Parts: sequence; C-alpha cells; structure tokens
Amino acid sequence: MTVYFIGAGPGAADLITVRGRDRLAASPVCLYAGSLVPAELLSYCPPGARLVDTANLDLNQILAELTAAHAAGLDVARLHSGDPSILSAMAEQLRRLDAAGIPYEIVPGVPAFAAAAAALGRELTVPGVAQTVILTRTAARATPMPPGEELATLAASRSTLVLHLAVQRLSVLVTELIPWYGEDCPVAVVARASRPDQQILRGRLADIAAQVEAAGIRRTAVIVVGPVLTAEEFPDSHLYSTTRPR
Repeated sequence: MTVYFIGAGPGAADLITVRGRDRLAASPVCLYAGSLVPAELLSYCPPGARLVDTANLDLNQILAELTAAHAAGLDVARLHSGDPSILSAMAEQLRRLDAAGIPYEIVPGVPAFAAAAAALGRELTVPGVAQTVILTRTAARATPMPPGEELATLAASRSTLVLHLAVQRLSVLVTELIPWYGEDCPVAVVARASRPDQQILRGRLADIAAQVEAAGIRRTAVIVVGPVLTAEEFPDSHLYSTTRPR
C-alpha cells in the first residue's frame, strides 16, 4: 500500500502529468481538495473508488482516512493542486506518515506560477533583466513568515516576485513593493490560470490594486511583479549563442 501525493496541476484537467494520471487510475481511494482540484480529474479514478473531498476536513481526519486505507491495503491518490512541493501543506502529512510507518511517493505537478507565466506569454528569467524568481506568500491569515522573509526583505533584490495567496491584500502589498520596484514596475495578476474562466490583469504597481478590486478577484490568483513582464530590449541567451563553443 502506498499514498501517492499527486500534483494535480494548476486547474486544467489535461495539465496533470501522465504519471499522476496513471497513479490516480490505479488507486482505489482518492483524497482531493474539492475547492481547488478540477472535478474532471476524478473521472480517471477506477470504478467504485472511494472519493473523499478534504476541503472541510482537518489534518487528523485526513490522516484517519490514510491510516484506514493503509490498514485495508489500499493505495491512495492524495491530489493536491499545482505542485505539492510549494505551499501545499504536504509536509505535515508526510511527517505523520513517517511516524506511522506508512509508505508514500510524491508525483510532481505543474505549479500555478508556471501556468500563470504561460498565460502571460512570458519567461520569468530574461537575460540581463532578471535571473532569479522568488516564490512567496503573505502572512495575513496564515502562519507567520520566518524571520528574514518579510516582503520588504525579499523585494530588496528586485528579482521577479511571484506572490501566492495574496490577492486579497494587494492594496497593502503594493505600498511595501513600490519603494523597491517603483510605481511604474509592471505587474500581472492571473486568476484561475489554465481554466476556462481564467482572468488576466496587467498594469503597474500604481494601478493594479484598483484593477483587481474592479474585477472582483478575491482568490485562486497568482501575482507576478517585475520588469520581465514587459522586457523587450535584452541580450540573447548564451545558451544558443553563435559564439558559444560547441
């Protein structure tokens, strides 16, 4: 028996990996976050599979389901949105499975920030503009950020900044970012990336919060900040340079 932590992708059902789909199809138990994982993915589950929506379950209840499946010798597909290595609350589940001696495997998925970049038609690392991407969140209604990971500290690098779980606080966040990036720094907000109802807003730090408010975007959104969003004049990458030794 194995618990498969599967990255379900950012939203579109066909963005799950082949391995993730195959693990899902072979698992007689599936735990999924109903508010985030597309329902279409459940069609890959085998007939008669036990389907458990974890949206309203606490950690103890989730572990009880995993433990019961282990006792019955049944593999479990544990579907997480995006990629489970980022902001997925997987770590505390793994810690408890380790303590209980329950085996698991992690199947990576397409993260939301990658789907957002694709929707924007942009590379987040552009030669001569930005070669670093910072993935982070804010601490409004979540656990506090560790020391040294305050937004102002991260913004000081002027790297490409990707903010998750932050769109509801955007008006506050821009005031922290402007001293480092400037009012005219390009910003994009991608809500429900890769889904049929995907929304894309583009603007500057000075006006993006007003756009988000007008559009009524309140959740399931990725915020991208940085000059890579509008960069046009930059050197070609060394990777394919005609002067690079072959």
